[in-house]
Parts: sequence; C-alpha cells; structure tokens
Amino acid sequence: MLVLCALTIAGTAPAVAAAGDGTAGIESESSPVDCHADRTASADLEEPRIVELYPNPTIDDNVGEYLVVETPPETTFENLTVTDGHTTARFPDERVSGRVAASTDATVTETLTDDPVIELEGSIRLAVDGDDLELRDGDEPVDAVSYERAPLAERWHRIDPDGASETEDAASALDDVAGAERDGQGKWHPRDATCLPVSSTAVDEATTFVLPDSPEVPRETLQAADERILLAGYTISSDAVARDLVDAVDRGVDVAVLVESGPVGGTPAASEPVLEMLDAGGVDVRAIGGEGARYRYHHPKYAVADDRVLVTSENWNPSGVGGESSRGWGVRVVDADLAADLEAVFWADFEGRDTEPGAAFRANATFVEGDDAADDRTRTFPTDHDATAVNADAVDLLLAPDNAEAATLELLGGADDEILIKQASIAADATVLEETVAAARRGVDVRILLDSTWYHEDENAALRDDLERTAATEGLPLEVELVDETDRFEKIHAKGVVVDREVAIVGSANWNQNAFENNREVLLAVHGTEAGEYYADVFEADWEDDPWSLPFGLSVTVVVALLLAAVVGYRYVSFGTERAVGRGRSAE
Repeated sequence: MLVLCALTIAGTAPAVAAAGDGTAGIESESSPVDCHADRTASADLEEPRIVELYPNPTIDDNVGEYLVVETPPETTFENLTVTDGHTTARFPDERVSGRVAASTDATVTETLTDDPVIELEGSIRLAVDGDDLELRDGDEPVDAVSYERAPLAERWHRIDPDGASETEDAASALDDVAGAERDGQGKWHPRDATCLPVSSTAVDEATTFVLPDSPEVPRETLQAADERILLAGYTISSDAVARDLVDAVDRGVDVAVLVESGPVGGTPAASEPVLEMLDAGGVDVRAIGGEGARYRYHHPKYAVADDRVLVTSENWNPSGVGGESSRGWGVRVVDADLAADLEAVFWADFEGRDTEPGAAFRANATFVEGDDAADDRTRTFPTDHDATAVNADAVDLLLAPDNAEAATLELLGGADDEILIKQASIAADATVLEETVAAARRGVDVRILLDSTWYHEDENAALRDDLERTAATEGLPLEVELVDETDRFEKIHAKGVVVDREVAIVGSANWNQNAFENNREVLLAVHGTEAGEYYADVFEADWEDDPWSLPFGLSVTVVVALLLAAVVGYRYVSFGTERAVGRGRSAE
C-alpha cells in the first residue's frame, strides 16, 4: 500500500468526479498519486506500524497532536507503547483493525482527523523540530520512524518502498509525487489540501487565445453562464469582470469567487471597491490564506461557467484579462467532465478551514497602492492573434501542488523535436528547467522567451547568460531571449510551454519550486497539433519581434534620439528578468 495523503473536501462540496473517458493525454500510471488512505485492515501486515504523524496543528501548545497506526485485523493493544526515547505512552487495551489515530487528547484530535481516535495513557510529545518514534510490544520494537522539522498544519505520511507494486520503481514513485518535502520515509502534506491525480478528458475542440489580443474571451465566458460561475484567482480588481459577475447573479446564476488573502506586497487597493461590489451584488466571496493555510499562495486564474472551463495565466485585473498590459495565454474548453473535476477542486479550496467571507477579509485586510496603479492607465493593443477554435484530442487538468510538476516533467521528458517556453521568469533550480536542459542534451531544440521588466531584469539576464554558456560549452540546441516592451504588449506574464507542437501547457504556474510544491496552481495541457501550432505561432511572433519595435506611447523626440544613436553606431537593447522563487514576484 502506498499511502501519500488524504483528500478531505469540507462541507457539501461535490465529490471529485472521475476522469473523463479520454484515451489520449497523460496516463494515470505515470502520475502515481494515491491520496486515499486505505482505512481497512491489511491482511498482509504482521505488526502495527506508524503511517501518519501530525505534530504541529494550528492549536496552542499543539493540543490534539497525534500519530496514526495501521494494524493487522483484530489487533489487541495489550502491551503496545510508543516512545521518543525520553517519554513513553501506552495504548489502551482495545481490539482494533486497520488505521487508528492515537493521542493524549482524543477529544481535540477527533476534530482533526477522520480516523477513529483512541487516547494514549501517559505522556508523549511529538516534537515540532523533529523526532524519532518507536512502537514497542512489551520490550520488543515493532516499528520506528524518524522525521525532521514539522511544518505548521502539515501531516507526515509514510511512504514505504516495500509497499510499492512489483512493476513500480519506488524511488521514482517518490520523486514523481508533487507536494510536500520528501523527508526520510515520508512526505509532508498540508492538512486538508487536495492530493489528486491528473484528470484526462477526451475533447473535440478548444478555444485558444492570448492576451492582450482577446480580452473579450474571458468576459464572454462569464456573460454566457446560465447556472453557475466559480471564479478563482490570485487577485481581482477589474470593474468590468465584477459587473459581469453581479449581472450573472441578477439573472439567477450562482456565483462564487475565491481569492488569495495575502498577495505579495499586500492586496491591491484597486481590489477593495471590486470586492465591495461583489459582496453587495450577491456574489459569494471568500479569501483563502493566513497562518497554517493549506497553500503558500492561492495563485490560479480560472473560471468554471456552466460546462465551460476557462484557464489563463492572467489575473482578473485590467492589466491581465483586461488586455491592458500583459502577454498571457488562455484556453477555454467546453466539457462537462472537465468542468466537474475543476468544480470539485474549487469547492475543496473554497470551503476549507483557511477561508473567510469577503466582508470579514475586507475588514482586516491591508489594501496597498502598488504595481496595480498602472491599471489606472487605459491602454489598447492590436489584435495580432485572434482567438481560435481548434481541434483537440484531449485535455489534462494539472494541479499544484498535487501533480503539475510530475506531469510537466513527463511532457518535457517525452519531447522529441522541440520545446518552446514562454515565462515571466524561471528559477535556476527549477526541476522543470533541469528537465528542459536534459532535453537539449538529447538533441531537442529548445527556445526560452523571458520577460525584461525592471523587476525581472537582473535575474533573467543572469539565467540567460548561464544557459548560453552551457549551450556554447556543450554544443546544445538551446537559445534564450528576453523580450522588451513592444507596441503589442507591455510585459510577458505567460506561463506556457509547447512540446513538439503537439501539446501546449497553459496556466498559472511560474517555473519555480514554490509554485509547484506550495502554491495552488491550475493548468491545462491541451493535446492536439492545432492547439500546439496556435501557441507556437504566437511564440514565434514574439521571438522574432523587431528589436527596434518601440514601447507604446514613446514621443517623437525619443524616436529621433534613438535614430541618431543608431547613426553613430550606438544601439541599446534592454534585457531583463523576473524575480524567481520565494515571496516575491514569482507569485504574480
């Protein structure tokens, strides 16, 4: 048995729908994520063993901390004890089968787990900074586990290589599972966070679009809803989107919105009136985050509108979906199975213990003027790339921290001819970058397009230089370019990949480990040559953009000055980078 993490969906949220009937896409075997702990007794188990630990709950003094023991059928705890080498607690003399949680404060523990709970006799503490625990039957040791520092509100789940199937390489299985830090024989995973496999659905068609070219697509998607709109985002400050949501409520649509409670630098001031409008208009608004939150940042950008699924790289702001600044990628798919899968994720996040109603959030939030002040400008850009309905074979729903990293690595690892990557920034230690370089080493042509906004400039330039040196030294087919502001968009904010022009990944995950391991991110991998060619064409146009293409709105004086500089042989090109991992702009 491979026990990784438990999926808990609070309240009346619908159960996670089964994956669609699609035969294309990522196979479930390649994403070995089994999140449902088997609570029945294992006939093959000979002795009790520790399979789960919760040393650091969000309760003062860690009251309610517990360990979970898995037992053979009809096990009697006659002489069983648990010790950390300093103190010892005894299990009650009871007969159990399967999993049971053991705690010195059973009443509190019962509120923290779905496992049956028994109360230990004596005293033992699960140390937050790490510990060694041993189960003993009398004087005989029967099991032992070790763990390092316990993150707040995260559970340690045992992963036993002996429990892997005969056809599955256990080490590979450990590496392929996205989500918490690998630690000895176990993994840490946030309590109540989802832990889902890739969901693959057969589809016939998808609508591919990019921003700022097609800001009408997100709004049309919301405006067409008849029954439900579930909108998830990092931030929301678009009056137009807010009006669309309130109008939907007025025509009888059930509308819910979930946003991040603690964006980097604070919640944009432009969000406050928008959140007020939504609350006043009958939209069910919640904010997710705070101490012990399931995710570092709630960073997806998607909407479920009836059976339509819209996923983008852009925030619900004028500069993002509003088409006033960013180069972003988006896709819309109409499919009931895919919509049901993403709806289940939405409700799991929306109804979690770490969310609060919009009014309560606004009362305590700090709204700050910041980069969103640029949204006060009304800018327009040409439509060089129309939204296009394309044939598709399948769509994979990728989630972080659940499975997105493993799925992306698999797609990159399967590339034969070409990988095109468009990112605001890439962290030098990202596993997806390592896999990309590995692809170049086996002869795959790789091109990477990065942003050059001032807050990305230094790190992206340094990464470009490092990769170019590696490519030159090893003779790799690997190129990196940084794109400056043009008359077609202001900055790159896309988080996209095209593999062999046969599959495109579109979504919210920046290429850094924080995004893949700690954030809630949502992406779609769209399989089909028409989708791949669409995003590849956009990539090519941005890659080949004339270096003399001037930023929108430059004065005639500046134009003349630049031309004079060219005459005397001076040429200035601004390259730049986006900040990488951490609590910086990687969370845009």
